[in-house]
Amino acid sequence: MARDWGAQNGMSIATALNTASAKPAGKRPYFMTPEVERVMAIAMAIAQELAVARARIDTLERILERKGVMTRAEIETFEPSTAEAAERGLWTQEYIARVLRIVQQEAEQMAAAPNADLASEEVAAEMAKDDPEVAR
Repeated sequence: MARDWGAQNGMSIATALNTASAKPAGKRPYFMTPEVERVMAIAMAIAQELAVARARIDTLERILERKGVMTRAEIETFEPSTAEAAERGLWTQEYIARVLRIVQQEAEQMAAAPNADLASEEVAAEMAKDDPEVAR
């Protein structure tokens, strides 16, 4: 199992943490385009959700096994009922909506203000058209 990989390969927790937090060689890349920033925000939201879920799942599996309630093999072979599968499907849709929230917000912002990306010169020219003081 993936959870035992470090122990099987002789890697201690301290070594894993040191390796994970080691500074990369070279300059840190900067992501400047809005598209890359959006993808990065989505990826980080997913990573955060996954890390929390993984820790909780591991805790539950260990408690259940220690108390003799069920084994990890029983967990791995579990098949949900139709109602349980539907509930999981709904949760998945809600989760994806949370992860893609930034894309939805941008779409709503664009729909609400389609000309919001005007350059400052364009905004000034547009305002000058409507201002009688400037028109003189």
